[in-house]
Amino acid sequence: MPTLDFSKPLFALAPLAGFTDLPFRSVVKKFGADFTVSEMISSNALAFKSKKTFKMLEKNELETPYSIQIAGSDLTIVQKAVELINERDGVDIIDLNCGCPAPKIVNNLQGSSLLTDLPQMAKTIETIKRYSNKEYTSVKMRLGFNEKNHVEQAKLCEDAGADFIAVHGRTRAGRYKAAVDYDAIKEIVEAVKIPVLANGDITTPEKAKWVLEHTGAAGVMVGRGAVGRPWMFQLMKNYINGNESAELSSALIQEVVLEHFDQMIAHYGEHGALIFRKHLHTYSKAGYQGASKFRDLVNRIENVLEMRELTKEFFGQEYAL
Repeated sequence: MPTLDFSKPLFALAPLAGFTDLPFRSVVKKFGADFTVSEMISSNALAFKSKKTFKMLEKNELETPYSIQIAGSDLTIVQKAVELINERDGVDIIDLNCGCPAPKIVNNLQGSSLLTDLPQMAKTIETIKRYSNKEYTSVKMRLGFNEKNHVEQAKLCEDAGADFIAVHGRTRAGRYKAAVDYDAIKEIVEAVKIPVLANGDITTPEKAKWVLEHTGAAGVMVGRGAVGRPWMFQLMKNYINGNESAELSSALIQEVVLEHFDQMIAHYGEHGALIFRKHLHTYSKAGYQGASKFRDLVNRIENVLEMRELTKEFFGQEYAL
């Protein structure tokens, strides 16, 4: 039986550099994400066995199915990276990043710059498919680099052996600001036989339902919409299934934030508290009194126990959404 069930809408956590690390994915998984994806991994760093990169591959036992996303276009390096991933149990999907717009990635013919060299993009997908021992090969793509050529790209992914694709509904030129073109995602869905996940500005249960209905996609991939709101997947599933989603209690939010904090310390050591500041900034935007002062205090505290106590106290108050 396949690990992924595309007969009903899938809800996946999108990879976000600096946010979707193991601690965050662990929390998200408890709220019903159907599968999670690692942060983007440099195939070059992986092939040269960077310790930091190997740590980024680690997963929580709850993360099943689990996808590792790699960036690269040098076929020899990509093959080596895939062979190293093959040695790891508990990985179900190897995903190729063809969407990252960051200049340092694009300048090395990685991420969205692969959209400018479709023959090399096809060869990279084929290399992953040929050498991977994992159940699925997938691609995360944008609609194009400067101009849209989304249907051509999607068909290329299908022909090269991708089992499914996730489509961010902007071009690389559109970065994260341009309007998401859901019509283009719909055109992709209608043009290929493999499942398509819609991605881009899906931040509410209502939006998720509309995107699924409008595009006909097999599911949605949520990134920034889950930062500060890891429970979003549960809310989306409840809404789409016609269940009234109960309002989140302050006690539950406090529990989630503290668990996330503790996982950060377990994963990164004391430095995890400093990394967690950005998460506290987003969590605190849920309508709490004194949020601005709290964020200012968090930026000044370095002691782990002091930060945890302040966090527990702040999220112990009632919030007003």
